[in-house]
Amino acid sequence: MIDFEEELKKFHPSLEVEDAEEAIYNQDLTDMADLMVKIVKESKKTRVE
Repeated sequence: MIDFEEELKKFHPSLEVEDAEEAIYNQDLTDMADLMVKIVKESKKTRVE
């Protein structure tokens, strides 16, 4: 059985669109392009050595 009072204690309201956008842009996230650049740079270093 679901304890609604307990579930309400866990609830966190969602951010407004502007606040969510700001929170997302302020995070330093690595994307696939960043990973590929890092891999290529590291592979070039190991070839030269």
